Amino acid sequence: MSGEASKIEKKRISILGCGWLGIALAQRLLVDPITSVVKASTTSEGKLADFERRGLEGFRLPLTPGFPENDSVSAFFDTDSLIISLPPRSGKNEPGFYTKQIEAVVDAIRNSPVKEVIFISSTSIYPDLNRIVTEQDVTLPEHSPAQEMVLAENLIESLRPEKTVSILRFGGLLGYNRIPGKYVQGQKDMSTGEIPVNYIHRDDGAAVILTMLKLGVKNETFNIVAPLHPPRKAIYLDTCAQFGWEAPTFLSPAAKPDFKIISNEKLTQHFPYEFLYPDPLRFLYMLEDPI
Repeated sequence: MSGEASKIEKKRISILGCGWLGIALAQRLLVDPITSVVKASTTSEGKLADFERRGLEGFRLPLTPGFPENDSVSAFFDTDSLIISLPPRSGKNEPGFYTKQIEAVVDAIRNSPVKEVIFISSTSIYPDLNRIVTEQDVTLPEHSPAQEMVLAENLIESLRPEKTVSILRFGGLLGYNRIPGKYVQGQKDMSTGEIPVNYIHRDDGAAVILTMLKLGVKNETFNIVAPLHPPRKAIYLDTCAQFGWEAPTFLSPAAKPDFKIISNEKLTQHFPYEFLYPDPLRFLYMLEDPI
């Protein structure tokens, strides 16, 4: 270990809900000097062997909506930094289920040595205001079309000031085998082609979180989106062409559809981060996920 690396305060880091984004983050953490151990949770018994193969300390932690009463919960939350990646399962659970899950998470954090929390939220909380939107445009559930998500943010924020809490509102998370054109190939007469996108590549999403862990988590809310916002039509046509899929067709609506352009200015003001994929028209895609 170099002298510089030896000066870095190593952190125990837990990822609650270690899925598509979490695995990409975990791989970076495992090779970074900031990390002493990476703990990863899943609700699936079958993923534990994969976690072990990757060098992660795996935990099966179902939230139904609370945690089971066992030693695994205490061991998982015996950590310095906690990343929470638990999106609500719309249509799969009754109203209020997600809120109860987050309440259980907050209770576990309060009774743990966790110092800092990063909560993965979503830019879906913003209404279409037909302008550039910032973090201050939504702070309360009544401001949002996704009220339960904002309520979850507020519950996590209630951990302040005892814990340092960052809320990260992620745009559409894409890259590798998550290819926009795949989901619209062959569709006819789409009316949303001119709407600007608010996307983030998975590599940037994971790298932003790592940057925050290394430079210091802040008691702030940040939008995590690429700087550029091309129209959906351009991205759909480009990605269909890349993979030989039938392109969708588009209507020219009489009135411009409602939209939002989500600003990442606050993120770039607080952290010296240079995007790997600033332009969603240049995202890296492939049919198979390399990890």
